Parts: sequence; C-alpha cells; structure tokens
Amino acid sequence: MDKNGFFVVLCAMGLFAIFSSTMSKNPVLPLFAESLGVPEHLMGFVAAASTVPGILVSLPSGSLSDVFGRRRVLVTSEFIFASAPFVYIFVVSFSQLVLVRFYHGFATAVFGTVAIAAIVETSPKNKAARVATFSSTTMIGRGAAPFLGSYVLLITNSSYSSVYVSVGVAGIVTLLTGLALYQLMSPRKGTGNQRREWIDLSHLFRGWTRITSNKGIVATSLVESAMYFTFGAFEFFLVLYAESLGLDELLIGIVMGAQLVAIMVTKPFMGKISDAYGRRKPVLVGMIAGGLPLIVTPFATQFPELIALSIVYGLGLSAVTSSTTPLVSDLATKELQGASIGFLRTFMDVGQALGPILTGFIVATAMGYFGAFIALGWILLVFDIIFYWFTNDKS
Repeated sequence: MDKNGFFVVLCAMGLFAIFSSTMSKNPVLPLFAESLGVPEHLMGFVAAASTVPGILVSLPSGSLSDVFGRRRVLVTSEFIFASAPFVYIFVVSFSQLVLVRFYHGFATAVFGTVAIAAIVETSPKNKAARVATFSSTTMIGRGAAPFLGSYVLLITNSSYSSVYVSVGVAGIVTLLTGLALYQLMSPRKGTGNQRREWIDLSHLFRGWTRITSNKGIVATSLVESAMYFTFGAFEFFLVLYAESLGLDELLIGIVMGAQLVAIMVTKPFMGKISDAYGRRKPVLVGMIAGGLPLIVTPFATQFPELIALSIVYGLGLSAVTSSTTPLVSDLATKELQGASIGFLRTFMDVGQALGPILTGFIVATAMGYFGAFIALGWILLVFDIIFYWFTNDKS
C-alpha cells in the first residue's frame, strides 16, 4: 500500500476513533457524573481518569512500536475503542465511572502516539502538514461529537445509555477500519510487521535517557503539558460554567463544538506554516492566543461571548499543537521517533490529567470559576516565557 493510501485510511480510522472518544465525554460526561451524585470537588477526577493511561503507556507504546512496528500496537487500541463504551451503560457510582474512564483512556493513549509516529516516519518532508491534517480529520469527529451527543440527550430526555450506545457503534466502526488497515499495510519496518521475540530493556532505557537529556524536547513537552492542562480543564468546566449561566444542552454543545471546529479548520494551515517558517514562532504566538481568552472567560455571561472565546482559544491550541510534535520529531534521532512522540504525549496527558483535578479544587473554593479560568490563562503565559527562554537558539 502506498503512503498516500495508508495516510487516507489512517485518517478515516482516526476520525471514528476520536468521534467515539469525544462523544463519551463532551458534553455528556459532566452531566452524567452530576446525575450519579458526584460532588463538585471530585468532578476533576472523573475528567482526568481517561488521561492517566496516557501517562502510563504513551512512552512505552511509542517505544514498542519502534521495535515491533506500528500496526501491531494499533490493534490494541482499536479493541478498547469498540468495547469500552458499552460498559458505561452499567455504571451506577463514582468509582465505577472512574474505572471505566480509566479503561477507555488506554485507547486514545496508544492510538494517538503510534498513529502520529507512523505519519512522521512515512512523511519526513511535510510531517507538520500531514500531522496537522490528520489531527484536523480527527477533529471532524471531535467537532461533530458534542453536537450529536447534545442532540441525543435532547431527543431522549437525557438518556445517557442512548448516548453511550451511539459511542459504541462508532467504536466498532473504528475497529473494523483498523482491521482493514492492518490487512492493507505492507510488511515493512514501522508499519507493524517487524518481528521481534524479545525486548532489550537496557536499550529502551538508554533511548529514554537520550530523550530526557535533550533540552529542546523537554521544553517543548512542557509547553504541550501546559496547553493540555488548560484544555482538559477548559473543556470540562466550561460546560458547567455555561450551565450555571442557564444555557441548555444544545447551546452548550454549540459552544464546545465551535472551538473544536475552529481547531479542525485551521490546523492544516498552521502545519504548513510550521513546515515553511519554523516550529518555534507558532508555539510562542499560540500560547498567548490561548491564554488571553481564558483570562477573559469569567467576564463572559452571554452565549455569543462564550462562542467567541471558545474559538479564539481553539486557534491558540491549533497553532501550538501543529508545531510541537514535528519539533520533537526534528530533535529526535530516527530510531527514537516513536519514543520521542510518546514522551511528548506523556507530558500532554500529565497536563490534561492534572488540569481538571486542580481546577476542580479551585472551583470548589470561594474563587470559583473566576479564579479558575484566570489561573489557567496565566499558566499558558508563564510557560510561553519558559519555552522562549529554553529554545532561544531553536528555529
């Protein structure tokens, strides 16, 4: 199978995978958690549970795909995408919900790392544009999910089981698409047919040491962590903030979907800018563009204002994340491509996991949403300065 065909099928699988994953949480998850009686200060744990697996397996899965090839590792994530959604139907408590979210999180953790490593490996000259296009394709699913999820809730009188059955159908399509991709992939290194019967752990650890000693990779990973710290928190608590203003499920879905559509539309363009003009400047500008609307959010009380701020934040995230992955790839050696991307995504998941948890504690204090959103904005601005300082010699 040629590289273009491989890329197209991988994008199709990514679309259904992320549609399934997003619909399971946005906007249904916080509302489902509320219906189970989850207290406000524990809401962040519900949001973060699915990102913890990324902390645990992103780096190992990237390294394993360097060793065994990409397609074998992808199969694991496809099975989880297809099976996890149906377990939500039986959830009746906070602890059960956290466990299901934890299991579901392994799907996106493995899939995201290995799929991007495969793209970077097969498209070295236009990696940023292709990674951004892949991301935008997944954003079609991510952008459509809040609208459809809200609509299903509306027409079923808030039947959460109906939503998760829909999520499961999308997960099954992901599995079927992945199995088709597995059959079409040619048996060459990096596409999943490289055979090994053992792993030299010392070799893996040496590779990880080389990655952690690279100042540019670490600084870029910190930026990724900060960006997704705010994204995880903003995505979750903007829903509850909008609900507190009196917006119904459909309007909340539009607010959240507008942000994701903005990311989807602009990411390929941002990737081309990164390929043409360098990785560093889009990151620096994007962090500012993401931080300012967060600071303004607690002053917004109307539906149009929330949409505008959601979109501007999405543009900032688009600029940053279109450059971070290719920058890490540029700085890593060829044999550590998967591991370096796994390292980046580990930081991403640490940020996305901690964001809702820590923000939840702020929201539960007297500072409420006002203090929470302003703190999130300043985090991006501070880490933008850190990135500028430590990558001042990077182009």
